[in-house]
Amino acid sequence: MIEEMDIEKQRLAIEAARLYYQSDFSQQDIAERLGVSRPTVSRLLQYAKEQGYVRIDIIDPREDLNVLSQKLQSKYGLDTVKVSYSPLNTYEEIKKHIAKQTADYLNEIIQDKDIIGVTWGTTMYAVARQLQPKNVKGVEVVQLKGGISHSHVNTYAADTVNLFAEAFNTVARYLPLPVIFDNTDVKRIVEEDRHISRIIELGKQANIAVFTVGTVKEDALLFRLGYFSKEEQKLLKKTGVGDICSRFFDKDGNICSREINNRTVGIDLSELRNKEKSILVAGGQRKVEAIQAALAGKYANILITDQFTAQSLLT
Repeated sequence: MIEEMDIEKQRLAIEAARLYYQSDFSQQDIAERLGVSRPTVSRLLQYAKEQGYVRIDIIDPREDLNVLSQKLQSKYGLDTVKVSYSPLNTYEEIKKHIAKQTADYLNEIIQDKDIIGVTWGTTMYAVARQLQPKNVKGVEVVQLKGGISHSHVNTYAADTVNLFAEAFNTVARYLPLPVIFDNTDVKRIVEEDRHISRIIELGKQANIAVFTVGTVKEDALLFRLGYFSKEEQKLLKKTGVGDICSRFFDKDGNICSREINNRTVGIDLSELRNKEKSILVAGGQRKVEAIQAALAGKYANILITDQFTAQSLLT
């Protein structure tokens, strides 16, 4: 008899739990449906939990992000990793959230007399637009690579460095040049100009560098800007996986083409390894391989990305 009562209690508890947790019935609705009192329903639900018929998992996305950050930090030997939450695994949505995370992080870390080296592109422009003003003194903001293109495609180069300068109470230092010259000799002569060499030197002195990573896919910004011949594009697609500051590298982070690299104006990749804070801001499935290569080359000691990209980087 007692056993039958236990079986009946078990049946009612499971039925009440199904209605409450899976079908969103109220306790009063369940009481009427099962022909018992509302306090009995409450006791049945408690009994269902105690007996293990109901398991409740609470997912805190922030805790998961911290775990991902720690794993990435450990795997790639980074000083800091910030993983932002993106509700959608789309490039535009990810860019929006990592840009905000980067802007908040910069606002937190920038101090008087910092020299901030900045690159360009749509991710960097998104970061620049999210920056909040900070009352700091003696900060310098310098462009790390030339920003004038051969085509009508907008690089947002001047807008980006301007917004950074405004946020940190200073004047922007531009590199008013194409990022890649047609030949090495012209590039060398231009770099010897007193004004230009001073800007490049300031980029080397920057203790903070903020940059993203490009890809070698058809729609890559640098390919659309008209810097490369068809043969050069073919070469970069064959051996390269990405670029930082318009310097292209392979899957191990090594420079793909010395010849193209020697025509490129701006900071050398090896100099990024010497920065106090070398901040790579990148996300999206199309950039995973390029991010891995950049981290293999040890060009960043800080990574800001999203949870989808983070999971791909850990597999």
